Formats: sequence, structure tokens, C-alpha cells
Amino acid sequence: MIATAAFVLAFLAIGATVVFLALGGGPKGARENLHRQSRSGSRTALTVTAVMVVAFGFGIPVAVLAANKDNQSKQAPGGVKLTASQQAGRKVFAKNCSTCHTLAASNSVGKVGPSLDQIRPPAGLTLNAIKLGRARGMGQMPAGLIDGLEAKNVASYVARVAGRN
Repeated sequence: MIATAAFVLAFLAIGATVVFLALGGGPKGARENLHRQSRSGSRTALTVTAVMVVAFGFGIPVAVLAANKDNQSKQAPGGVKLTASQQAGRKVFAKNCSTCHTLAASNSVGKVGPSLDQIRPPAGLTLNAIKLGRARGMGQMPAGLIDGLEAKNVASYVARVAGRN
């Protein structure tokens, strides 16, 4: 919606410029009219320009940030709602797991470990892999990369979003 508003405002600004040039006798006539402006007319033009710069340069980004309100962090792709612990698990996954594993919900495309979207592991299997590693901890995934609540959060997150993109 904000992008549409920005487009419409830009389109209106271009239209106003075209009208100004057309009514001012073309580019040459418009330049001459600008130099014949009164002091108050020049101030008005400067004020309008400053307001437009602030509106486009500051107002639109602020409106976009206000409209977002961090809503997207509570959802994974496909509209899956995440709990607070799953959101925390997503952050830990991004930091510790995404370089090796593929998981669309985290935009990770690791090639070393298996694609979690394909195997869709339940939380228990993920917790086991985190705790013990694979190949008894001597393989590509070492044991105990994360533990405790972080491991449970990651396992819950992976079980919730794997294969649901």
C-alpha cells in the first residue's frame, strides 16, 4: 500500500512539473518565470521543495517501518504462526545451523547436512541429532553445538516449519 502511495505521489509530482513547464511557455519560459519570481514566491517554492524532500526522504521510510511493526518475525513462510520459543529457535538456527542445512523458512541453503524440508524431522529426532551429533559425534555434525532451552527451541522451530514453504 505504501509503495502504491509513493508511486502515485511521484506520478503527481511529475504531472505537476509537466503542467508547470507547459503553462510557463516550455523549459525556457519556465526558467525565465523562476527568475522573475518575487521574494515571497521564491520562499514559498523553497518551502514546498523542503516539505517534499522531508515527506519522501523521511516520511515514507517511517511509514513503512510503522506499518511493519515486526509482524513478519512472528510468521514463517506459508503463514505458519510461530510461538515465542519458536521465534527464538529460528534465531539460534540461523546462527548455528543454517550454514549446513537447507530450510526454506530460514532461507538457508546449506549443502553439508540434509535438507530439513525434505526429511521433516520431528522435534525428538532433531533434539537427538543436536545432543549426540551424527556418526557418534565424529561425523559432519558434531555433538552438543547447542544445548538446553536453545536446543528445544530449535527442535520445536524445525518441526513446525520444515517442509511447509
